[in-house]
Amino acid sequence: MRNELTQIDEEKPTHYRLTPAVHQVLTTASVERPSVQPAVRLMLPEPVWPQFPEKLGDIEPDPKYLPKNGNPYRPRVSVPIIHRAMRGWLVPYLRSRLLAGEFHPIVAYLFTEFKCNLACQYCWAFDNRVKGMTEDTALRAINWLHETGCRVLALMGGEVLLRPHFAHKVVYYAAKKGFWVYVPTNGRLMRPDVIDRLGDAGVATINLAVDSVEDRPELPKALVPIRPYFDYLIKKQYVYGYSVFFNINITRINLDDVKQLTEIAHDVGIATDYHINESPMMEHGHFKYADGNSTFITREDWPRIDETINWLIEKNRSGYKMVNSVKRLEEMGAFMRGRLQEWNCRAGQNSLIIRTDGSLAPCFPLYSATCDWGMTGNPNFDSKQLCELKRECQAHCFSTLNHTLAYCYDAGRIFRWVLKQAKNGFQGTTGSVDD
Repeated sequence: MRNELTQIDEEKPTHYRLTPAVHQVLTTASVERPSVQPAVRLMLPEPVWPQFPEKLGDIEPDPKYLPKNGNPYRPRVSVPIIHRAMRGWLVPYLRSRLLAGEFHPIVAYLFTEFKCNLACQYCWAFDNRVKGMTEDTALRAINWLHETGCRVLALMGGEVLLRPHFAHKVVYYAAKKGFWVYVPTNGRLMRPDVIDRLGDAGVATINLAVDSVEDRPELPKALVPIRPYFDYLIKKQYVYGYSVFFNINITRINLDDVKQLTEIAHDVGIATDYHINESPMMEHGHFKYADGNSTFITREDWPRIDETINWLIEKNRSGYKMVNSVKRLEEMGAFMRGRLQEWNCRAGQNSLIIRTDGSLAPCFPLYSATCDWGMTGNPNFDSKQLCELKRECQAHCFSTLNHTLAYCYDAGRIFRWVLKQAKNGFQGTTGSVDD
């Protein structure tokens, strides 16, 4: 049965990559979400604004945090930033290793939106008919996650800045609760005042999703239309202490852009994170581009993709900062060819998603599954079911963060890496966990 589930079926419908048997299990369950509204609807507190008026506007950063001596990257970080990272990542990791049981979230993806202002042709992760998360749901979710020991919160969409004031309130509240807060965005709504509000509220990192330099219909997440916002974002990272990285999806039509964006990121001193373009793991009824998609990688594209990956590996080894390790970049070729093996996915155990309505799922690719995995405050993840599911879906998933979480869920690896950073005074993070 296991071989049957993990084999590559080239006759499989192009609308999804899971085997029909597993896909059916994920999509035929009928789950009635609780429709009873809470007796008291909670509201997120209004952020104190500004907390740091001296940091607002187009001010010059402290020179000690600026790149120097030809090195484009930030030379040092402050003690509060180091403390925030330790509290967000290391403490929950240790807690999850020491406590009994399987469910100990380290990172949670809070889908505050499922609408988007753009329509990238490879992206199924938006539906403009879906209402955004309410303040009541967001507050209850953050409080519950805090009780579980989770301390990394990633806002997700859609586009999370569609309601900038709501995003500001979520970031502010979560940061005050001690969360390491991550905000992804395509940048189109990232005005300077929004950047200042998120920075002032305590955002830890901003994931700027860009797939091309110039705007184009298939890949509208482009740098040129947002360049003034981007320049302001880069400058203010040295004022507020957040980090920035490019999130780049490698498709069959943007290979030159991948290289250009990599060089731009290096020149301005930020990291890059790469994904290999995937057709949806499961069917999503709202996805409009399942057929005839110009971005999906074909067998004929493999040599050009291989060349691009090898170029990225060379840049990584030469010192360009990347979220992906060399090992992970090398695995892109295997994944593209359907040869990726099991990798100890921790979804539903140390990571989870919270949909806009407060319902839970183990991971981002299974957003549209109808299985009953519970609601905020009442998780229903079954270890046996997850184990069986992962035997099939791991071969079809290239999640950077979930893979990193799985790889780091090894005490020896993580402590060797922490010691390596400690020797450097936690200044200018060096190397990947598997270096």
